[in-house]
Amino acid sequence: MASLQTAVQKAIPDPMAGVEVDQREGAEQGPPIPDYLRDVYYWAYLDPRNVRLLDRDLVVSTILFGNLRRLQRAAFEEIDPGQAVLQPAHVYGTIIPNLARLLGPGGRLDVADIAPIQVAACRRKLSAYPWARVRHADARDPDGGPYDVVLCYFLLHELPGAWKRSVVDSLLASVKPGGRVVFVDYHRPHPWHPLRWFISFVLDTLEPFAKALWEHEISDFASRPAGCSWRKETYFGGFYQKVVAERPADDGGEPARWK
Repeated sequence: MASLQTAVQKAIPDPMAGVEVDQREGAEQGPPIPDYLRDVYYWAYLDPRNVRLLDRDLVVSTILFGNLRRLQRAAFEEIDPGQAVLQPAHVYGTIIPNLARLLGPGGRLDVADIAPIQVAACRRKLSAYPWARVRHADARDPDGGPYDVVLCYFLLHELPGAWKRSVVDSLLASVKPGGRVVFVDYHRPHPWHPLRWFISFVLDTLEPFAKALWEHEISDFASRPAGCSWRKETYFGGFYQKVVAERPADDGGEPARWK
């Protein structure tokens, strides 16, 4: 079995191939690609051919059953021009350059991604926006804050359980007093949803960690949910959710790290 796994690993092309790495003096090596990303999502996020194929609004809109614009508008309702915003993963389609345009030159957009090929793809998208930068970083420790807003857009459903908890805590710790973390992701559809069983099959097949968001509120993944106020809206028969966690403005400026 070990020899078979070694052979398979050798057969998989290196996702670092062809990706520019920062060679400046003093530049630090970024975090390694986690096992779950290689094992479950290689086809979607590390295969260079599929990265080019999937990174299109038409594909994203199809995956979201036509809700691409609606969910983008819902996310952008929580963000104002001129703010400092963290997006803790590259997102396919045009949402990230759209976010950069929303913030404008008076704002700041940081995007962090753990996969070098995704970092490179995002940098190409944002080359026209000098107030945006992309870093090779782990969402469990994105650094660069504090921010006015963190937008976690369809990331949580892809993370194993322990990663979900670490990322939620880290993102809550990354906002200023009065700041907010905006989660847009999957949610348990209503029992009468006509696509419920098809959706369930797709998630079971392609998204093995997603149904944790059917069984738990996003606040359940926070070590100290009472440290923020929470509100939730659902869309498309309950299949999608926007959850906003807002840090109190009068918490004395203490870090929001959940210890």
